[in-house]
Amino acid sequence: MFNFLSKKLRSWQQQNQNINKENKENDNSKKTKENSQAKLSSNLKENLDSIKAILGVCEDLIIREFAFGNKGQISAAIIFIDGMVDRTLINDNIIKPLMYDNRFICEEESLEIKNIDIIKGTILYVGEIEKSTTINDLVESCLSGDTILLIEKAKEALVISSRGWETRGVVDPETETIVRGPREGFTENLRTNTTLLRRKIKSPDFMLEAMKIGRKTNTAISIAYLKGVANPEVIEEAKRRLKRIDTDGILESGYIEGFIEDAPLSIFSTIGNSEKPDTVAGKILEGRVAVLVDGTPFVLTFPMVFIEGFQSAEDYYSRPYYASLVRVIRFIAFAISILAPSSYVAATTFHQELIPTPLLFTVAASSEGTPFPAVVEVLAMGVIFEILREAGIRLPRPVGQAISIVGALVIGESAVSAGLIGGIVVIVIALTAVASFVVPAQTDSGAILRVILVILAGSMGGVGIMVGLIGILIHLASLRSFGTPYLSPLAPLSPFDLKDVFFRVPIWAMLTRPKSIVRQNIQRQKFILKPTPPPEKKDKGGSK
Repeated sequence: MFNFLSKKLRSWQQQNQNINKENKENDNSKKTKENSQAKLSSNLKENLDSIKAILGVCEDLIIREFAFGNKGQISAAIIFIDGMVDRTLINDNIIKPLMYDNRFICEEESLEIKNIDIIKGTILYVGEIEKSTTINDLVESCLSGDTILLIEKAKEALVISSRGWETRGVVDPETETIVRGPREGFTENLRTNTTLLRRKIKSPDFMLEAMKIGRKTNTAISIAYLKGVANPEVIEEAKRRLKRIDTDGILESGYIEGFIEDAPLSIFSTIGNSEKPDTVAGKILEGRVAVLVDGTPFVLTFPMVFIEGFQSAEDYYSRPYYASLVRVIRFIAFAISILAPSSYVAATTFHQELIPTPLLFTVAASSEGTPFPAVVEVLAMGVIFEILREAGIRLPRPVGQAISIVGALVIGESAVSAGLIGGIVVIVIALTAVASFVVPAQTDSGAILRVILVILAGSMGGVGIMVGLIGILIHLASLRSFGTPYLSPLAPLSPFDLKDVFFRVPIWAMLTRPKSIVRQNIQRQKFILKPTPPPEKKDKGGSK
């Protein structure tokens, strides 16, 4: 009994300690939050102490205190994060003008009100300067790469734009390789990306709206659209979905995609992405909205339709005949990538009568002695292919290419020689692997569809494949992307928008924007733009 009471007492004491600890932590967090939302005081030391209390002891936090004026009577301090600022700009355009320019020096009593505005307007050689009165705004700006200037007896501080961290240059994107077209791609710097779009769309109607998401990361994003072309309802819906995101951090545009997409449980993406400025600019000109995220080269675009996965920027730079042929090849390759393994399983397991007799003998000879049924062979080889693909992507490029090629040859040849799988299976999986890379946008969904269709084919044969295809079609028809049907312009059918689906008509014939996306300003160019040869000139003397 005594032991039981002592255990209960210790448990009660431990609970009280935990409660007291939580209360102290909550009080500290509340105090920190109150300090961050507090107004600046006229005492420089108090302001510095408040900022230090929020940011803590960090080795990259630089606080430079100095004095300026004709007699050094004005105390000031600048605060910045080392590595995120341009030190040359701080030294030459902030500190040096303050310490060596005496034009604004006047009586000390009048400095409380006038010096901030005079410094902002006539002393500092920086393009972007803002005033702030709260500790929270100063801390947020400092963590974003700006420099904070605090002055004694001033209840306002200057937020000076001095961002200057190392960035990656504009290079050819690796995920969207083309033969003809611009070679520049987005980078991890948000302002560089908006500049690349500005260079493509030099119109006052091109709008960029800033926003920050993430309680801890404060990731800057920009919403880009063409005013008067983009659907206002889509713009407002995009802002609503972005504003409702309440999370600790946004590290890549994929985070935002997961929060704002229409069908998060679908294997098909309802939001497009690209790292090519010309591709994003073309979609904006069609009436779509783009979201640029600081720290990633991938820009989100919406509304998105299924047909976008089969389009390439190079289609619009080449002649329409070859571009249309290549697009048809993409559709055929996608069909092969998802149907070839399941068709082989269904034909060899349930529908041998559909295979020509000579080919049937060859298939039977290659599969003779193999211990596993066709469905197991195809699934096993599919898993091996995905393993090799992942190894080739994740490893360093020279090593990854060697492993992909050598691994495929060695494993495939060894498996056939050992009698574990048939030679036809290796050919089918190899054809599937090559075809799956023709449409990179559908690589992820294609891998899942292959597995589903192979299992259905192994259990029900051709009927299973048809059931799977009908289910996929119904699912695609049910999807929406910001109110736009995912299968448009095919379902619902829009004849005027079929000019850029299976075939691409000449550029001069693309008179209108997609009607399923745009509700206003449908016409994009004049009607009579077909090139014609100049009229023949008649001889002045007449013909004999």
